[in-house]
Amino acid sequence: MVTDPSLTLDPYADGCPTRRVLDRIGDRWTVLIVGTLEAGPHRFTEIRKSVSGISQKMLTQTLRGLERDGLVTRTVFAEVPPRVEYELTTAGRTLCAPLKALEEWSIEHFGDVREAWGEYDERIA
Repeated sequence: MVTDPSLTLDPYADGCPTRRVLDRIGDRWTVLIVGTLEAGPHRFTEIRKSVSGISQKMLTQTLRGLERDGLVTRTVFAEVPPRVEYELTTAGRTLCAPLKALEEWSIEHFGDVREAWGEYDERIA
């Protein structure tokens, strides 16, 4: 890993470039796409079917961003019709465990969150 020793990275500081990284990995579509690609390479349509509710435009934008950030590779196979597959890079694979933990947390604590929603809504009504 190459880092600039003169660069202090602090995601709490305004303008820190790590905020862009956090924006990417904290995005709901990123979480779901990385979870899908954890099983191995997928074609665009397979990802879209797996991630219910994502539009074609948002899937394209998210995959491009993940590719730019070095978390996903895009491989075009010279076939007719052309076949394109997306796969997690080594760096992308390191996200699987933390994002899986978030997924599991959301399932485990959903009841508590739903109850809090009801209590909050009653208070402000």
